[in-house]
Amino acid sequence: MTAPAGCQLICRWRIIAADLWDRGYLDLGGPATITVGADNYGEIAFGALQASLDLGYSPSMVFFTWAGCDEMDEVTGGGSAEMLDDGSIEITFAYHNGDEAILKSKRDTSPTAC
Repeated sequence: MTAPAGCQLICRWRIIAADLWDRGYLDLGGPATITVGADNYGEIAFGALQASLDLGYSPSMVFFTWAGCDEMDEVTGGGSAEMLDDGSIEITFAYHNGDEAILKSKRDTSPTAC
């Protein structure tokens, strides 16, 4: 995977909505978040899912594969996140041989987020 090259998505993002799940499910284990790191790695957590991301970058988009656990089961998949005009990101998140969801996130405003 390539280096960040000025990627605008490097930060922690708060997942605020999804087309498949309600906010109660998203925040089941704590605030739903995705972290896009500058070191080709990131993390995502929502509902019962916790996963690590392997990232590839462009200035306004990241592509990723992921692996983690969802309700104690090992799961994998892939996806992408794209910066929108309003400064939020839209995440296409797919389980291998399973569901595909669209998640909406806004930049985490906590002092340690970016």
